[in-house]
Amino acid sequence: MARRPLSSFLLVAQLALVAACATVSREPIGEDARRAVALLASRASEFTDLRALADIALKKGGERMRLRGVLLVKAPSSIRFEVLSPFGPPLRIVTVHEGQLTTYDAVKNEAQVGPATAESIEKALRLPLKPEDLVAALAGRVAPPADLTSAELLPPDEAGPSLSLVSPAGRRRVWLDLETGIVRQLEIYGSPFNALIRYRRDGAGALTGFDVEAAQSYVTGSVTYENLVEGSGIEAERFTIAIPKGAKTQRIR
Repeated sequence: MARRPLSSFLLVAQLALVAACATVSREPIGEDARRAVALLASRASEFTDLRALADIALKKGGERMRLRGVLLVKAPSSIRFEVLSPFGPPLRIVTVHEGQLTTYDAVKNEAQVGPATAESIEKALRLPLKPEDLVAALAGRVAPPADLTSAELLPPDEAGPSLSLVSPAGRRRVWLDLETGIVRQLEIYGSPFNALIRYRRDGAGALTGFDVEAAQSYVTGSVTYENLVEGSGIEAERFTIAIPKGAKTQRIR
């Protein structure tokens, strides 16, 4: 299928923004903010999937966790993380797919299954984000909310210009390059856990990882990527787990 020209996509995004704000919000939307929203939407629409080796180092209070594994991410809200072992199969697998969180601990032969919420993901991965927010964080691509009620382009600070996006679900503040749409920082408000994510990129702008701080849940840490590949195509089946027979299975509460 042929890709739509960027100018066409920007026009559609701008018209959608006008319609949303006209029906829900009384706040005027500046032309600069409209362009920034359209650019952000265009960059986000380009993302389909990524795979990488990921080193995760997180701290919650006095508890520390370090994991190295294979990470798969697929838009809009699917994730698979396999904790590597020196030999043999993965030690642990965590998947988020179609609103469900599943974990399997090969050492204990135990599985947990339940709804994929910010609370359950925080328990499994120490990253307190909803599935769609976690995918955005891991990919470094932030789509404007479909039910956007207002947008404001804020003056630059030490991290550069930023865009404030408000929807009924809460507020997002996105620091981005206004020429390329590359996201530098993402701050999430109004979810069960607020979070600030600072991206690390190489000289060409390719994502190498990010640092995260969720002060409300006492979580800080970093995710570092190796051999990251985007757009290679990942089958939906990769985000499901066939729990072995005999494994002890519990519901996540």
